[in-house]
Amino acid sequence: MDANTVLLGVVVATALAFDFTNGFHDTANAMATSIATGALRPKAAVVLSAVLNFAGAFLSLAVAATIAQGIVDAGAITLTVVFAGLVGGLAWNLVTWYFGIPSSSSHALIGGVVGATLIAAGPSAVKGAGLVSKVLIPAVLAPLAAMLVAAVGTYLVYVTTRNVPDGIRGRGFRFGQIGSASLVSLAHGTNDAQKTMGVITLALIANGTLGKDAGPPLWVIVASATAIALGTYLGGWRVIRTLGKGLTEIETPQGFAAEGSSAAVIFASSHFGFPLSTTHVCAGSVIGSGLGRRLAEVRWNVAGRMAAAWLLTLPAAALVGAGAWKGVDLIGGASGVTIVFALALLGAGGLYLASRRTSVNASNVNDDWTGRPATVKEPV
Repeated sequence: MDANTVLLGVVVATALAFDFTNGFHDTANAMATSIATGALRPKAAVVLSAVLNFAGAFLSLAVAATIAQGIVDAGAITLTVVFAGLVGGLAWNLVTWYFGIPSSSSHALIGGVVGATLIAAGPSAVKGAGLVSKVLIPAVLAPLAAMLVAAVGTYLVYVTTRNVPDGIRGRGFRFGQIGSASLVSLAHGTNDAQKTMGVITLALIANGTLGKDAGPPLWVIVASATAIALGTYLGGWRVIRTLGKGLTEIETPQGFAAEGSSAAVIFASSHFGFPLSTTHVCAGSVIGSGLGRRLAEVRWNVAGRMAAAWLLTLPAAALVGAGAWKGVDLIGGASGVTIVFALALLGAGGLYLASRRTSVNASNVNDDWTGRPATVKEPV
């Protein structure tokens, strides 16, 4: 087995590891509100989300095409660039997971790839117009659109059911939430699993395994769908807690409106091939559901912390991606990739061990919000 084949294997493994973290980081997008309102038990919620994420990955390949061909020049990409970009995305996913911040796995991955490409091949290899039109503009518009749709939807839900007894209304919307949360999970699969498919396709093109304009092979689709589903099943409880309890206290009608709004925006973006952040959309919907209910409180300090993380995602991941590529380049070849990969594993292990001191899990994810990521010390 030659060095190039080994390198390709490491890149594919790193991509699937990123996909796995994408799953547990973004479980909150689909299920946080259903868990917060009690519409679904925590464990049942993550199982349902995992199954639907897997199914959704097969419904559309438009986003995979955008990642593979719309952000950077495939002709200038090498396996080490793809690897370094994945390390940048992985690092940001893990740091924000540790702090319980619902940030964008999509933008982390794109930032990492763009940073590695910039330092390896120069600015001309980055498709600036594609980055602006397909990433930056949707990043601004998507959460605002979701917030508006959810606010209007929440208001209408309360107005149209104002004469329905609270008990009956609550039970009805709990059932409705199961359906709307399922739609979000399905939509998440159509958008987020595609990003890993696109990156693996980039690696295969860079290796000469696929032609320049090739789409993802079946094994890439299946592997990516499986990895994100497994990550979803484990549940990113720290992020679920922030999104479900930290932004606003959610009642079942709000949860139904927020999830329905999120699904509509995400499905629309997948149709047009926009690799937007499902986190941005779902967070915008949760805030909108708080604005749409009279006397509801939105914790703007938590929202501000999330917004700051969103602003930092692209440049921070790009910086790590550029640094990872430089490290591989200085050491050289497969040895450089191996050492950087080992350092990434050490960092991930350190964050995991640190997270166990204040863990969040299915038993405490719905504790009253105190501003801290966890309230008890139990295994993750």
